Amino acid sequence: MSTTSGRLLALLSLLQARPDWPGALLAARLEVSPRTVRRDVDRLRELGYPIRASKGPAGGYRLDAGAELPPLLFDDEQAVALAVALQLAATSGAGIEEAAARALSTVRQVMPARLRHRVDALRITAVERGGARPNPRVEPTVLVTLGAAVHAREELRFDYAVPARSESESESESADVVPPRRVQPHHLVTWRGLWYLVAWDLDRDDWRTFRADRISPRTSTGPRFTPRQLPGGDVTAYVAARFQGPFGPERWPCRGEMIVELPAAFVSQYSQDGIVEELGPNRCRLVVGSWSWPSLAAAVGRFDADIQVVGPPELTDAFAALARRYARAAAG
Repeated sequence: MSTTSGRLLALLSLLQARPDWPGALLAARLEVSPRTVRRDVDRLRELGYPIRASKGPAGGYRLDAGAELPPLLFDDEQAVALAVALQLAATSGAGIEEAAARALSTVRQVMPARLRHRVDALRITAVERGGARPNPRVEPTVLVTLGAAVHAREELRFDYAVPARSESESESESADVVPPRRVQPHHLVTWRGLWYLVAWDLDRDDWRTFRADRISPRTSTGPRFTPRQLPGGDVTAYVAARFQGPFGPERWPCRGEMIVELPAAFVSQYSQDGIVEELGPNRCRLVVGSWSWPSLAAAVGRFDADIQVVGPPELTDAFAALARRYARAAAG
């Protein structure tokens, strides 16, 4: 009986190691006859492992995905990696802390003593920044829905909760019905403990980054789409530029130069990744980058000072577009 059990475990390990196994090769690796391999495959099927057999001279076996999760077999490195990953899950903000803890307890219980000691010696603790609020958690079902839409390249509709506003603002806008967002989802990413959806906003015709904890997906997805090119070339460059921007203005997809009628010392306090050159007591040259031309123009407009655009023309056009937009807003 022990020989049969050991052979079944060896067979299962081989089936998990590669997609397809010729029957003759399995028999040779296990040092048994092809008939014994067929009987052992039937035993594994009775235990819940969905093993598909192919007939013919080159016939063999494949371990497929099933409707239920059967017992799994891990080697030493896989078992330790799984335990570490389950501990890291508690710091992911994905709302799966309790399930990860139960899974870790289950894995640890069946580990041999030598591996259990290695896992017990590793304890991972999430440390929040001093004075910072705990990051909001995201429902696992939301992450699954977003990830599925990204993978399938299907348009997504969802309600998006904005941050709480003042009581007067909330009352004035309570009668407005906020339409759902329509986007082409491209990437689901994490940044400093928060989950974000990077997507092309179909109604605003621009790239947007949405906090996943504020997303409430609608039930159905839309048609499939052809992915666009992200600003910066890939999601790493885009997210770094969008949230951090520590690489200097030359690394942003959009870079502009302008003259700002303010002291250089003042402008430099609020342009940490920009280049500021003093031109006079109350005048400086600013070279700064951003992820889009409108965002660059809006960022510089916060200085509440006269601005002269040096270049490029795209930045001038962005200022003109914002001026028209703000004029319409001022006119009510």
